[in-house]
This record gives sequence, C-alpha cells and structure tokens, in this order.
Amino acid sequence: MKTLQQQLGNYGLYHRSKRNVLTHFFGIPLIVYAVLCLLARIHLPVADHVINGAHVFVLVTVIYYLLLNVSLGLIMAVILVVMSIAAAPIASLSFTSWLAVSIGVFIFGWVLQFIGHYFEGKKPAFVDDLIGLIIGPLFVLVEALFLLGLYKQLEQQITDIAGPTKP
Repeated sequence: MKTLQQQLGNYGLYHRSKRNVLTHFFGIPLIVYAVLCLLARIHLPVADHVINGAHVFVLVTVIYYLLLNVSLGLIMAVILVVMSIAAAPIASLSFTSWLAVSIGVFIFGWVLQFIGHYFEGKKPAFVDDLIGLIIGPLFVLVEALFLLGLYKQLEQQITDIAGPTKP
C-alpha cells in the first residue's frame, strides 16, 4: 500500500493549478454527497439493525483513511458521518425525487471537476489510477488544512513530489 505522501503527491501531480483545486473544493464534496445520497437508499439488515449503503461506504473509506493517517482519517470520519446524516433526508424522498436530486448533484459536481481540469490542462487523476476517486476527498481536506497553516510538513512533502502550485 502506498503511503499518504505517495497517494497525495501522485494526486497532486494532476492538481497544481489553484483554479483546479478551487473547483475541487466544491465539486468533490458534491460528488461524495451525491454518492452517499444514492447509497443511503440501500438498506441492509445486520442482526437486529438496518444499516444502509452509505454507512458501509463511510466505514470502508474511513478505515482506508485511518490506515494512511490517523488524524486525517478521524477528520474525514467526522466529515463523512455528517454528510451521510445529511444524505438521509434525500434518500427518504420519493424514488423520482431521490434519483433526480442525487444524479443532479452528482453531475453538477463532475461538471465543476472537468472545468477545473480544463484550467489545469490535465486529465483527472482517476483516469490513470482509480484510487484517485477515494484520494480526492482527502486531497481537498488537506488542501483546506494547508490554507489554515496546518500540516506544513505534509504540504512540503506533496510539493516535493508534485511540484509547486501555479495560479
């Protein structure tokens, strides 16, 4: 398994334009939210409880993030749990409304992504490595933390791999 620095550095190779990163601040959360809305409609009986697909997605994703870095994994856990709670009302809509909202948000998120990659002049990272789909949300988190002046060593490690950002 690649290290946190390797994963984020590789993802960063496709995201050096500040305009691209900015579109990702909105696009990636929208995509994740839409996926959680879609998965929250899938009900899975487990013993005396019922969990939904969003719970499974969050659990598996958070375990992966925790393996990469405990503190970032915990932050992502909080974010994903809040997003999955926010997805529940959408999942409880009528079938048509649930699907329309979820797919609409999903498409809008991807439109933002592709606009960002137009500015970048590079294809999305997942085209070359599907793990980019799961690293994207973590990348957005660390970029936000970098803007707050946190995780400076990690920021430098990513820059060492991916190069400096450009306007």
